[in-house]
Amino acid sequence: MRKVIGIGESVLDIIFRNEQPSAAEHGGSVFNSCVSMARLGIPVTFISELGADHVGRHALQFMQENGISTDYIEVYPDYKSGVNLAFLNDVSDAEYSFYKDLPEKRLDIDLPKVEKDDIVMIASYYSITPALRHKHVELLEAAKKAGAIVYYDPNCRIAHKGESLKLSANVLENLEYASIVRGSKEDFQVLFDMEGADKVYQGKVGFYCPNFIYTQGEETIELRTRNLSKSYQANPIEPVSTVGAGDNFSAGLIYGLIREGIGLEDLDTLDEAQWDCIIHYGRMLATEVCLSYHNSISREFAASYKL
Repeated sequence: MRKVIGIGESVLDIIFRNEQPSAAEHGGSVFNSCVSMARLGIPVTFISELGADHVGRHALQFMQENGISTDYIEVYPDYKSGVNLAFLNDVSDAEYSFYKDLPEKRLDIDLPKVEKDDIVMIASYYSITPALRHKHVELLEAAKKAGAIVYYDPNCRIAHKGESLKLSANVLENLEYASIVRGSKEDFQVLFDMEGADKVYQGKVGFYCPNFIYTQGEETIELRTRNLSKSYQANPIEPVSTVGAGDNFSAGLIYGLIREGIGLEDLDTLDEAQWDCIIHYGRMLATEVCLSYHNSISREFAASYKL
């Protein structure tokens, strides 16, 4: 079976409601997607870094229990694992504060082999920060050479706005490597001060990557390709937490690509029915994860769809 290779941060998310902690979950944008995909039976390798502390040890155990390969996790003996505080508002959307303790030299490791039609997933500030740019480019070049799909979720939060603007060249380079871009309304407001699927696609994304999905929380999901422009209604729910919504939408899209046997050479010729199917899985997983404080879909839910 084709595999997914994700590169991203591994952190502990502490979720607050009414200024009180309600849950603590291992997380990170790509991490959340990888957990859900592994639970669905997809072979997943995760590239990341952790401190040699209690949080780091438990994160490694959690990944291994969920079937994620941890062969490419670098553990720093003298540093602490990252912590994110997520403060939920009245509609369960989160405001974030990030706390990290990391060495100057990071991810000094070999990378896994990328093969044809594997899916390489990159996301968030982690994919554009100068300290890790060399590893991302190395992985993206390997994906390009192998004929793998590159899935990019910009996932830029307001806390990183100043730095993201300075690193816009790295964002554009990621777009150029990407086979599919999935970003939220907030992402493109932060990155380009731009709003609306058509404006973002025509003004930024489409020049680099033809396959674009624009999400807007409870509003419509917008698909734009060279041959198709379509809106999808988000599933109406009362969310418990939206912390992992976008990450699991991504996991559902990737699951759909693998389940339907869609490779890199197929992407630019997908018809409406095929995109409908892929988007369906994205909405399904995003809806499921919003109904709890968990950052990934449950094992019980995954069992019904396991490959």
